[in-house]
Amino acid sequence: MSEIFLSASVPLIGRGNYHETADPFLIQCAVREFVMAVIRTQQIVWGGHPAITPMIWSICEDLGINYSKSVVLYQSTFFEDLFPEENKHFGNVVFVDAVPNNREASLLRMREAMLSRTELTAAVFIGGMEGVEAEYELFSRLHPAAKVLPVAAPGGAARQLAERIATLDRSNLFSVDFARLFYSELVSSSSQGQPANQPIDGNA
Repeated sequence: MSEIFLSASVPLIGRGNYHETADPFLIQCAVREFVMAVIRTQQIVWGGHPAITPMIWSICEDLGINYSKSVVLYQSTFFEDLFPEENKHFGNVVFVDAVPNNREASLLRMREAMLSRTELTAAVFIGGMEGVEAEYELFSRLHPAAKVLPVAAPGGAARQLAERIATLDRSNLFSVDFARLFYSELVSSSSQGQPANQPIDGNA
């Protein structure tokens, strides 16, 4: 089974200007539609985030999905005091040892372990802050031929990324029809036998 990496979070005030464009409701909607679109056919990989992990667990519960087989959750032990309660529901949690007393190095170690997975064929970015930027750069370096889909409408770092790398034409860039977006870009093409690393809408 191929894998899709999800980078998502709800921007916080005081962490850059990401919160200025962020819409937490749209972030939640986009995450939900993404999971619903791909969870039955592809495995989702993400780094645990207190605002996102509960969402994904709830969606899997609603769909009756065996989340222990459908998702892979990475966590750095640096943040073990902040792990959401929902972590215990996921059977595929990969704990990456922290770099003592070094938050940034611990995050980098976890991201390198997570994004080195060889079955990753695409990455989706929703909301987020500086972590989205770091994970985009690392994912692109490790998987240069993979599909990258930043979702602009919910705002945050993903919006800035979408505007910068222009993977969608302007008429679709800020669409809130997330179900259509994820189906057309992540599900429809793969079901028709198109490799997942093809450029979106013909734009490299």
